[in-house]
Amino acid sequence: MSDPRTMLPRRAFLITSCAAGCLAAAACTADTGAGDTNEPAVDPIEVATSDVPLGGGIVLSANKIVVTQPESGVFKAFSAICTHQGCVVMGVRNGAIECPCHSSRFSAADGSVVRGPAQRPLEARHVTNVADTLTIT
Repeated sequence: MSDPRTMLPRRAFLITSCAAGCLAAAACTADTGAGDTNEPAVDPIEVATSDVPLGGGIVLSANKIVVTQPESGVFKAFSAICTHQGCVVMGVRNGAIECPCHSSRFSAADGSVVRGPAQRPLEARHVTNVADTLTIT
């Protein structure tokens, strides 16, 4: 039988194992210095204000962004990925962003759900307007 003085007590082993697991998990989520938010880095997208119709919007499918102009001179941008099952929205009509998969509709003004089955709003993007060019990040 082993000498009990050289054996690591069970409690010490469990505490050490748990601490090592916590440190490993913390290392996987360490700050990379990429930014203060959990949002992925997005390259800026530029759109002419004249491309976004008043009371409507445009879907930039390749960038998975929808840009709207709910009021004259007011521009909004959202993720074009429906929060229901991840389909790309198809367009903006009658003040709503429409998803073709299950007919969810979102407000063109704030991205909130107007009609389900989606339960969560579209993720908003930051829009700046300089010299009639919108920059979306």
